[in-house]
Formats: sequence, structure tokens, C-alpha cells
Amino acid sequence: MMKCTSRREFVRLAVGAGMAAGCTRKVGDSTRATADASTAASPSSSATPARSARVHVARGKDLAGITRAALDSLGGIGMVVKAGDRVFLKPNMVTLPWADMWDPFTSGECTKPEVVVAVAEACLEAGAAAVTIGDGSQRPRFDWARAHTLDGSTNLVEEAGRLEKRHGRPVKLACLEVDTPEWIEVPTRNSYGKVAVSSLALHADKVISIPVAKTHRYAYFTLSLKNFVGVTALARYQGGTERNDRWRLHARDMSPLAFNTLPQDIARAVKPVLAVIDFSIGMEGDGPSVYEGGLPLDVSRRVGDFRVLASKDLVAADSTAARIMSQDEARIQEVLGMARADGLGAMHAEEITVVGGTLETLRIPWKAARPQNAG
Repeated sequence: MMKCTSRREFVRLAVGAGMAAGCTRKVGDSTRATADASTAASPSSSATPARSARVHVARGKDLAGITRAALDSLGGIGMVVKAGDRVFLKPNMVTLPWADMWDPFTSGECTKPEVVVAVAEACLEAGAAAVTIGDGSQRPRFDWARAHTLDGSTNLVEEAGRLEKRHGRPVKLACLEVDTPEWIEVPTRNSYGKVAVSSLALHADKVISIPVAKTHRYAYFTLSLKNFVGVTALARYQGGTERNDRWRLHARDMSPLAFNTLPQDIARAVKPVLAVIDFSIGMEGDGPSVYEGGLPLDVSRRVGDFRVLASKDLVAADSTAARIMSQDEARIQEVLGMARADGLGAMHAEEITVVGGTLETLRIPWKAARPQNAG
């Protein structure tokens, strides 16, 4: 069922400096949405006061273990999840529907179940009343049992059952297109003006973004903020085409800034409390999939170990992750400058404390995407 926001909901969802103030045209009309956003992307800008944020990094070969270590460094997931909370976890499962054709986990396209399960169990240990793991992916239905760990010993269906049995509280796996109780329209600065978002994300008490680190041929990189494109409705944006994926959602807004503004607007509505970024096997080059031309990148083979990043500030998490991925600073500021200006978080390196290493010691050689602008 589709639901439009009430006036009260609209005010709540639209809160943030950049939603209306100073916007003279839609993002899709330009690579810069407004003069304010362009100014905010500059390191010398004083439009937004400097913020301080912390990004926690854990390293090692045990992916579940370092996920726990990153959360422990944060102070434990109890810093954000409280007893009785209904928690929504948003991994990136963009190509899981095609897992019968190739392995989207060893290809670096999808978030590893080890990370998702570690976060889910930590939430239950903190007293969460229920945990929903959900994504819209690129097809209405997909098989969560194909979301297997890197060693192939278990999968998300088995692990959800184990966690339910152990903790006595529900752990649900949701294909958002078919499992969403209702779709709620929230405002966005892209050409659509509003976008339908799953109530499973909007009505959760706490939302946690769990992406895998990838470069992206249209958005430069896809991390914890870009991850929220996956909570939108598939069928709503097909435009009469046979293509049943979210391509149409971006077709009129193809600049890198426009590609990133939509999920940033969704994040403003959803209000995520935590980012946990999977740096195990990711993707470099022209991601976000091998179909687009992306190349799998096994971080442990390239630099000796896996990494997991955790932060309560998603902008800080993404900007730090992008710097660790050796991405161009101008690109980072271009697509995250508006998020910083909107008050979503800290972006500049001097605003962020990295716990568990330095940018220099954590940096990974990572091939950038060649930006496309296909309309």
C-alpha cells in the first residue's frame, strides 16, 4: 500500500538545512544542486561549522571477529541500540538475485553475511526486541539462503534461525519489494521530487547501514549512504520499460552528485544511527557489479588483512572509507559536501578521528571508477 506523508511526517522527514533552503533547481539539472552545496564542498567553506567524529577500524582475517572488534572500539553497539528497540539492518545485496549464476560475495558485489550476522547478534545481545535484515536488491524476490559465508559453512537463513533460537526474539529476512507492509513517500531533491521508501526502514527504532566497499561508475563510490537506494520501491519507477531494476530511478539524474543526493535524502528521513562497512572483498574500477565492469578486490590479498569500519557518523564513515580506498579528494568533497552542509555528518579529514590506525597506514591501492554520464 502506498502512503503519502502527513504534514507532521513531512516536517519530520524534511528536517535538514539543504532540503528546501537555497534550492533553486533540481539536482538533475546540474552537477551542483545549488550554489550553497557547491560552496559547502570546498575545504575552505565556513557555511557549516566543523564537527568532530570518530571512525573505528578493526583489522584481521576473522571477518566476524573484527566486526565485533570494531563495535567494541565504538563502545559496544549498546551505544546506539537499546533494550526493546526494533532494529533494521540494511546490507548491500544488489546482485543476490543472480547468485545461482555467479557468487556475488567472492566477486565483491554484496555485503558478507559474517558482518551482517555479527551486527545482528550484537543488537540482540543489547536487548533489541526484533531484528529485520532487509534489502530491495534488483528483483522483487531473491533467496536469502544463497547469502553464504565466505567459507560456505552457513548462510543468512540458517543464521537467522540460530539467532532466533538462541535469543528468543525474531530475526527476519525481508525482500523489501514484496515484504514491505507499506510504502511511504519522502521528499527528495532529484527529478522525482519524492520517493517511496519501505516502512520497515522508516518505522524501525534504529537503522544500521552495512555496505561493502565498492567504487561506482556513476556515483564514484557506494558506501553507507548510497546503500539506502535499496530501500526504495522497484515497481514504482519502471516507466513502462521491461527493465525491472532501479535504473529508471536515476535515469534523469545521472551526475555523480545527483546519484548521491537521492540516497542522502533518504538517509535524512530514515535517520540511521550506525554505519558498519565491510572491507573484505570489495570492488574496484567500474562497479558496482562485474556486469558494469567492476573488478573484485580481495583486501587481505592486497594489503594482508580484512578491515571493518564502524561509526555513528555515516558521512565520516563514508569519507574515511573513500580515503582508505585511495579515492580522489575532490570527488569525495563533491558527493559528500552536500551531506555535510545538510548536517548529516563530518566530511573533512581534520574533523574526523580514526581509531585503530591512520589514513596513511590504512590506505589501500584501489582503482577508481571511470565516471560515466549516460542519460
